[in-house]
Amino acid sequence: MINEKLPKIIYGGDYSPEQWPQETWDNDMELFADAGIDVATINVFSWAINQPDEDTYNFEWLDKVMDKLADRGMYACLATSTAAHPAWMAKRYPEVLSVDFDGRKRKFGMRHNSCPNSPVYRKYSRLMAQKLAERYRDHPALLLWHINNEYISDCYCDTCAAEFRKWLQRRYGSLQELNRAWYTAFWSHTFYDWDEIVPPNVQSEHWTPDKTAFPGISLDYARFHSESVLACYLEEYEAIKAVTPNVKVTTNYHGAGTYKPLDYFEWAKHMDIVAWDNYPSIDTPVSQIAFRHDLMRGMKDGAPYMIMEQTPSQQNWQPYNSLKRPGVMRLLSYQAVARGADGILFFQLKKSRGGCEKFHGAVIDHLPTTETRVFQECAALGQELKQLGDILLDSRVSARVAILFDWENWWAVEYSSGPTQQLKYVNEVQKFYDAFFSQHIPVDIISVDTDLTQYDIVIAPVLYMVKNGYERKLKAFVEAGGFLWATFFSGIVNESDLVTTSGYPGVLRDLLGVWVEELDALRPEDSNSLTLHPGNLGFERTYTCNMICEVVHPETAETVATYNKDFYRGGAAVTRNRYGSGEAWYVATNPEQKFIKDLALVLCEQKGILPLLDNKEEGIEVSRRYSDSHVFTFYLNHLDENATIDLGAAEVFELLQKKAVSGKQHVPPKGVLICQQPIR
Repeated sequence: MINEKLPKIIYGGDYSPEQWPQETWDNDMELFADAGIDVATINVFSWAINQPDEDTYNFEWLDKVMDKLADRGMYACLATSTAAHPAWMAKRYPEVLSVDFDGRKRKFGMRHNSCPNSPVYRKYSRLMAQKLAERYRDHPALLLWHINNEYISDCYCDTCAAEFRKWLQRRYGSLQELNRAWYTAFWSHTFYDWDEIVPPNVQSEHWTPDKTAFPGISLDYARFHSESVLACYLEEYEAIKAVTPNVKVTTNYHGAGTYKPLDYFEWAKHMDIVAWDNYPSIDTPVSQIAFRHDLMRGMKDGAPYMIMEQTPSQQNWQPYNSLKRPGVMRLLSYQAVARGADGILFFQLKKSRGGCEKFHGAVIDHLPTTETRVFQECAALGQELKQLGDILLDSRVSARVAILFDWENWWAVEYSSGPTQQLKYVNEVQKFYDAFFSQHIPVDIISVDTDLTQYDIVIAPVLYMVKNGYERKLKAFVEAGGFLWATFFSGIVNESDLVTTSGYPGVLRDLLGVWVEELDALRPEDSNSLTLHPGNLGFERTYTCNMICEVVHPETAETVATYNKDFYRGGAAVTRNRYGSGEAWYVATNPEQKFIKDLALVLCEQKGILPLLDNKEEGIEVSRRYSDSHVFTFYLNHLDENATIDLGAAEVFELLQKKAVSGKQHVPPKGVLICQQPIR
């Protein structure tokens, strides 16, 4: 539970009262109450108001807001205001300003313009968190702490350079070991003094952000940067926890969910509850949103998470800021709940009058009335969440299939100078997710630290970098009876991006039972095909493939499918290696989506994993959460027309309609059913 003060799915959003005259605050809060809002995220960007100069702190305005929330039985998700430093800090301490990838020193402006390694920024952000914690530690409105906001900073300044060198000394111990790991004999890069090392950017090792001459250096800087920004969070976290140890602390992951510069799995180890900002476009595929929800749930081994921000209606930064159509806000909110969220919050509760977010959607529009469509939809959802109460809290999604996602592998794949610019890590992971999502088979998104024994099938897309010892974990999983599905461009390098010279796929070679001799990168207009032979899976079928075709020599593996074109025609394209009690599958090319779906279903059938719904109609989403006593099945209709699902003969209780249902049920356009059954 996020906080025992509020035993329900929390409902609220960002509120910026400092942008409005105080005489409007009471009316705002009355409207919040009308909309069923429980929680206001406040003080997100108030540093300049809270601290007008180096020695002065002003929290009187915030006292009033906190008191008004408490008087109305509402709560605060209290932010630390440290996402944008005040102008006086930049003027007095210019070293606090960051340097961008092109080497340009930033001026004061925007947000997230602080160097994460600046001692000045660290000092004053920590002090701000401490003072807020001391002031509001016993305030009845305090529900949750929210540090900073959507960390997105990057920096290549001299301070970061000095800290990077210290980080490297801790990691490698000696220049000899660093030179070995970075392969610095290439292009005369051998270092003889730590001070010779500079951050890798466009002025040193990079042509573009993803194209680098030295992937090992760039990979280490990516690690260093993620850890540096995390250290900023931890300084505030520790200051808050020293004063309020029993109040949960979080920050909000960036709206992409898959934000490349920060290793969110590593961050999650230091968050009491994971929170993220969900901002799909009008045409974002439903499965892409679902994937990011499942990724967030996987951050803390299936624990409930929060939506810290979503828009009630429209964004303000996209090329075309389309409205959410009627019913979509509710539907996407329940999609989050269905996949494990215990909190639904908006950005924003009230529209700003100025700045770049003045046209971003809000519960309260520029005309503060209850008569808008958006307000009425928000109020209706607020009422439903109140009626649901605590019944869904702390229930969890259960899956027997897992897909591996690793930030460092992502960095390494896309820093690699080959084999093709088409290869994008997240896209490859999404393909596998889509195959299971479209067939209503739940999956977990896991890290390399996740215990694999709870799964029957593990998918490891493009496992280019195999971290030290991870091959032993995969071997133990397969040996005990698990199915591993690996893909092309796997087992190539170690953690330093040095090629494993025992033959591709390196430390996975005996597990997969193949030797990969060559990788053929196909142009976007070219393709090949592969044929599954009936002696392997019981049916014969041909599928197209493209992007990469590897030349594979099966060793202990059997060939399941072969190529149909080019000089490697007849060569293995798909193999299966029996290893211990399990199987390791290797797909040496990029097959069409139909192949991935078909093989996913075959493997699930062999493991007795059944879909949550037999209906394969596009636009229907199914997810399931389990408590100690009940199972809750969510049916979400993303279509613009009625959908019919068959619940079977046994009666279940539909929570939103509050009645028993069975058999065929109609789900209206953008509609939701939540069916409850006791666990027998």
